[in-house]
Amino acid sequence: MTRTITPFLWFDGNAEAAMDFYVSVFEDSEVLSVSRYGDAGPGPAGSVLVANFRLNGQEFRALNGGPLYRFTEAVSFQIDCATQEEIDHYWDRLTDGGEPGPCGWLKDRFGLSWQVTPTVLGELLGDEDRQRADRVMQAMMGMGKMDIAGLQRAYDEG
Repeated sequence: MTRTITPFLWFDGNAEAAMDFYVSVFEDSEVLSVSRYGDAGPGPAGSVLVANFRLNGQEFRALNGGPLYRFTEAVSFQIDCATQEEIDHYWDRLTDGGEPGPCGWLKDRFGLSWQVTPTVLGELLGDEDRQRADRVMQAMMGMGKMDIAGLQRAYDEG
């Protein structure tokens, strides 16, 4: 029996705006379904209760659950990027109205945390030559948005 795991995101009245924003940021993304509150509430009639959407093949569910819970950095979504162009795209779009952070981390306008990281980072940090890997770690620690060329320069120095 195959089971899927679907991230379920709690919003305070802005689930539809978040879904629309995320679908606009990621290619191969779409709104799958939207359930709205009726007259029985507890949300305003016509507002989104639950929205289902797909981002790059991964399904998500968004709930307008109210002000009780907020996102924290304890949960984030990592975007592996093959090129600097991809990093720039996701970083620029997701920090628009949000907050840039260190080491490729950011919070979007809805408070959700993301890590925009180059695919090559794991290879560079995992090199058996610890001096090379340590230089990459030092370079990464000084970055906000990841810079693939800067990481590669740190790796090649020495």
